[in-house]
Amino acid sequence: MKRFYQVTAFAIIMALILSVSSTSKVFADSNGNNEESINVKFGLPIVVYGEALSAAQKDEVRKLLKVTDTSKVKEITVSGEDLVKYIKGDRHSNMYSSAKITRKDSGEGLVINQVTPENITEVTDEMYANALLTAGIQDAVVEVASPVKVSGHSALVGIYKAYDEGEGATLNLERTEVANEELNLATDLAKKEGLNQDKVSELLTEIKKEIAEQNPATKEELAAIIDEKLKTLEINLSAEDRQLLLDLFEKMRDLNINFDNVKSQLENLTQDIQQRIEEAVGDKNFLQQVADFFKGLIESIKSIFS
Repeated sequence: MKRFYQVTAFAIIMALILSVSSTSKVFADSNGNNEESINVKFGLPIVVYGEALSAAQKDEVRKLLKVTDTSKVKEITVSGEDLVKYIKGDRHSNMYSSAKITRKDSGEGLVINQVTPENITEVTDEMYANALLTAGIQDAVVEVASPVKVSGHSALVGIYKAYDEGEGATLNLERTEVANEELNLATDLAKKEGLNQDKVSELLTEIKKEIAEQNPATKEELAAIIDEKLKTLEINLSAEDRQLLLDLFEKMRDLNINFDNVKSQLENLTQDIQQRIEEAVGDKNFLQQVADFFKGLIESIKSIFS
């Protein structure tokens, strides 16, 4: 009888695991892109393809970005020359990351959707959002895709070019360069011991929110904000990394980047990051419980035959 209960418990746990997996898939599938009506104010959605894509890979990206009718989008290509223009990068770099950007009316916010998250190895949605807000992109739906594994950094250039190709104001190139520095620093910090992508995104977002609140006039006031957030979030940085963070935000201050204009978006970004952190903790706790169950189950089975 004891063995019957153990096997039954095992079956229940496995059913729960399968249930969670299938439910997650349903949510993921339900977030697919749907074609929208064209906003005449901003023109057609822009789809930008990495120059290094083969013809077959380009077709694959079209499917990933749900481009079923090319007459309803404007298609362009991003090259190494664009890398130089927007972020002073290496013109010889291979460009695979592709993106679709749909401009929205003021107040609708910034939505990031990585269509192929398994192929974007270093940059999260929140990292993209933080960098794009720094660059001056506030109200848009941005979808990123790559048919091969890439770090995700060069996708920013494609997004910038797509944004500039639409109707309306063009981007400030000094801001795009600083936004790229922000993304590079974010991905570098995320690799440090004791940190991860979500924690770094939370730090950058909280600093921007506090800058919007206090409007620091000096480097010392800016340093105080950074130190306070490091303490509050219990993040330990080396003196070198702290200086890099301070230098980055000093550049933003020198460019008069006004984060007060995007406070609501920063608040939404904070909520998304915190939810991701909570879900990650919840997943770890659940997996630990499953591991503990199987450990106990094995010990029980051993006791039956001992």
